[in-house]
Amino acid sequence: MGRAHEVRAAAMAKTAAAKSKLYSRFGKELYIAAKSGVPDPDMNLTLARKIKEAKSNQIPADVIKRAIEKAKGGTGENYSECRYEGFGPGASTVIVDCLTENTNRSYTEVKTAFNRCKGSKIANAGSVSFGYESVGLFYFPYEDEEKMLDALMEAEVDVQDLSVEDGEMMVKTSFADFSKAQDAIEKLIPDVQFDKCEQTMLANEMVTLDTDEDKASLQKLVDTLSEIEDVNKVYTNVEGYGD
Repeated sequence: MGRAHEVRAAAMAKTAAAKSKLYSRFGKELYIAAKSGVPDPDMNLTLARKIKEAKSNQIPADVIKRAIEKAKGGTGENYSECRYEGFGPGASTVIVDCLTENTNRSYTEVKTAFNRCKGSKIANAGSVSFGYESVGLFYFPYEDEEKMLDALMEAEVDVQDLSVEDGEMMVKTSFADFSKAQDAIEKLIPDVQFDKCEQTMLANEMVTLDTDEDKASLQKLVDTLSEIEDVNKVYTNVEGYGD
């Protein structure tokens, strides 16, 4: 076994941790959606859409069910959304979205993560986010650009970008039209398997880091932030990084 076994074990552990984080994120988002109205997708459009997004991201049925049942139980949890912004090494910027029951705890933990990573510091609200846009983003196997564009236009989706590379289609829409776009894609391709299906933030200009030290420091920052329980998503303007 030796080194090869250690590498495989580390890779498996990282994959398991990423899945656990994804399940936790959707569990909170589903709980919030269920609490925003009746905890029944037939009577709660927000919940129905969040369930659809969760399924597109391969969230297990029992995770979805537990979140809804938790909302039905009337537990005292009350998650708040908060956003923190900061500067990383080099020309990098970072946005951190949290779902938390304690904003003071979230701020302290996020600030500590920035402080522990060389060249990084937390910043005031608006210092970074002005350079990003909120969008709907989809990646899935499909090649007919004209047919897809027609379907999205018919659904009155604001398509910001659409391209195909190596058999993989990328569709970027306005943030508000995320659900409409997902419905249109699934109507055109009933058995579609999304590689990415999310509402996210993209930097208007992406950058690269010049030194290995800066790359390692940013990776440490992203990893540290992602390990914080309250952190829901992490965005950066650096190619190849982020949530």
